[in-house]
Amino acid sequence: MAKKSTTKETTKQPEADTAQFAIQRIYLKDLSFETPQGAAAFQKQWKPKVNQDLNTKTVKIDEGIVEVSLRVTITMTDGDDTIYLVEAEQAGLFAIQGFNDEQMTQVLNTTCPNILFPYLRETLDNIITRGSFPALMLPPINFDALFASAVQQAADQAESDGEDTQH
Repeated sequence: MAKKSTTKETTKQPEADTAQFAIQRIYLKDLSFETPQGAAAFQKQWKPKVNQDLNTKTVKIDEGIVEVSLRVTITMTDGDDTIYLVEAEQAGLFAIQGFNDEQMTQVLNTTCPNILFPYLRETLDNIITRGSFPALMLPPINFDALFASAVQQAADQAESDGEDTQH
C-alpha cells in the first residue's frame, strides 16, 4: 500500500525587490596627523582637553553601490595650545538594494557607520600612539541612537516650522 504525500511543494521564486546588503570593500580614505608644537609638546605637563567631531557622508557610485564614509577629527588641546590634531576618514563600498527609502536611510546612517567605526577607531589609536602620545581609545558610538535622535529633531523642526507658517 502506497502512502499519500500530504506535504505541499511550494516553489519560491526570488523576488525582484528582495533586500540585499553586502560589504564590497572597506578602506582608509584620508588620514592626517599634526603636532603643531613638535617636541615641545613632550617637555611639559599638560591637562589635555579632547574635542571630537564626527560625521558621515554618502555617495552613490553606481546602481546599487554606495560609498559611505565616516570622518572623525580629534583635537587634543592644553589651554590655547593644540597638542595634536588627527583626522581620519574610513570608507566602505556597500552593495545595497531592495530597501524602501526609509529603510535605506537607516541602513546608510546606522548599519554602515557601525561597520566602519571599529576600523576607524583602530586607525586613530594606531596613529596617535605612533605619534608618541598615550592611546586614545574612542568609546563605542551608538549610531542607532544618534539616528533616532536626528529623526526626532527633524520631526520636531518640521512641526515647529508648520506652526510658524500657520500664524
